[in-house]
Amino acid sequence: MTTHHDSHQHDHRSGSAMERHCDVAIIGASAAGLAAALQLARQRRTVIAVDDGTPRNAPADHMHGYLGREGAAPSELVAVGREEVRGYGGEVLTGRVLAVHPAVDGRFRVELSGGHTLLARRVLAATGIVDELPDIEGVAQRWGQDVIHCPFCHGYEVRDQRLVQVISHPMGLHPTAVLRHLTDRLTVVLHGVTGWDSGAEATVNRLEAAGVPVVRTDVRRVVTGPDGGVTGVELVDGTVVGADAVLVGTRFHARLEALAPLGIEATPHPTGLGEVLQVDPMTGQTAVAGVYAAGNLTDPSLQVLPSAAHGSRVGAMIAFSLADEDLRSAQRTSGEEGDWDARYGTGERMWSGNPNGTLVAEVGGMPPGRALDVGAGEGGDVLWLAEQGWDVTASDISGAALEHVGAEAGRRGLGVTLLHRDANAPGAFESGAYDLVSLQYGSFLRTPEQRGLRSLLGAVAPGGTLLVVGHDLSPLREPVDPAEQTLMFDPGAYVGAEEVAAALEAEAGWRVEVFETRPRPAGATSTHHVDDVVLRAVREG
Repeated sequence: MTTHHDSHQHDHRSGSAMERHCDVAIIGASAAGLAAALQLARQRRTVIAVDDGTPRNAPADHMHGYLGREGAAPSELVAVGREEVRGYGGEVLTGRVLAVHPAVDGRFRVELSGGHTLLARRVLAATGIVDELPDIEGVAQRWGQDVIHCPFCHGYEVRDQRLVQVISHPMGLHPTAVLRHLTDRLTVVLHGVTGWDSGAEATVNRLEAAGVPVVRTDVRRVVTGPDGGVTGVELVDGTVVGADAVLVGTRFHARLEALAPLGIEATPHPTGLGEVLQVDPMTGQTAVAGVYAAGNLTDPSLQVLPSAAHGSRVGAMIAFSLADEDLRSAQRTSGEEGDWDARYGTGERMWSGNPNGTLVAEVGGMPPGRALDVGAGEGGDVLWLAEQGWDVTASDISGAALEHVGAEAGRRGLGVTLLHRDANAPGAFESGAYDLVSLQYGSFLRTPEQRGLRSLLGAVAPGGTLLVVGHDLSPLREPVDPAEQTLMFDPGAYVGAEEVAAALEAEAGWRVEVFETRPRPAGATSTHHVDDVVLRAVREG
């Protein structure tokens, strides 16, 4: 549960460095990373994935061979996957992981762009590999369109067309027989090939015997037509081989820069075409305990579907690892509670201590009764309500936060009930008991059945008022440079004012009196956002 005043979800705009705690930090949020995140979020683990928007398949308009999503755009899969992860409270942050270091307590310190950090019990690398393209003019410009590298990813789309396969390494012959079955207009060009073994030469001879033209001349460039599409391959002798598509082999390199401080290094792939990260074949764990890897970072042959499957399996293995560790320590920990306790337990005040101006304006004229402040934080609103004569219950997931509230209430001589509770806990709040339920810049993780949201609405007594104040999220839609800044909270993983409003509209017996965006009142400790979304509704009865 978040606090009042200057909610943490937007501190990324303030420029101050932030540290968050989680069970698992995932580097990369494409197929493998998201599949792992989904497994872990469904096991009630706090998961924070960080992605800089540079997937291997970014140039491709479509992905193929993915059962159930054949022909979909890679961006569509990522968008759907992220919403599924967020639906279970997992977070996907836009940003970049710069380095991972061991922490003194067995956890890992994950350094992010913008000076922020994550402190995680486990780390999963799902960063993929980088393709090194042949140094042939025109290849990079048409890469992922009509210059391709995998017969299973794009071969069907070039069936029966003029296809030129440029081979610069003996392993490039591996898919040629498959290509021959896709088109009878295949030409093989041996580019820069020297010192082949007898097996490779035998394969070339079989291709020629089967009627596949083999050209033993280097390639100068890929030729394109007026529309930009491939029309041929020009050889160094000036000859042009007509083509509608070109297939080239690549070399590949594992993206491991962030793991270098841990001593984790790539190893040569058996093909000799690049490097990958070796992991335990069952668990996905690297040579460093607690650090895992999934997807084509570990196997360059994995398409999107098997990458997702691998991520799902490794995510499950991480869940087992965390559960075993908790069992040995006889603990049943809440990563979200630990995240908030780490901040509130510093002994320093995070916010201004003032009540939220919108609360004062909306509640000031109401007759006092029973009030529930959800996500009380350090208690600025709770204390103000108590001073106005309200019988207030302060609820928060953080025991450290409630200690602040209790101490200050005692100092002022105010009676406040403290409720150490996660809004998503079963029966979190007394049903129908409160004349005012207030959620000020507070939020709680989403769940598919909206458990926390139902508890929030259910706490309002007949005739009572629900007051929700949240940040206007429009600024979050502005792009940021992941290399320079990481957005430290993912609003999509939390229940916000818009989701509350949608639930009220769908549920009979509510009268929405206010639902608008307005300038934020003065008095807060930070100024990194301008407007609030204010929702006030009354339960009729």
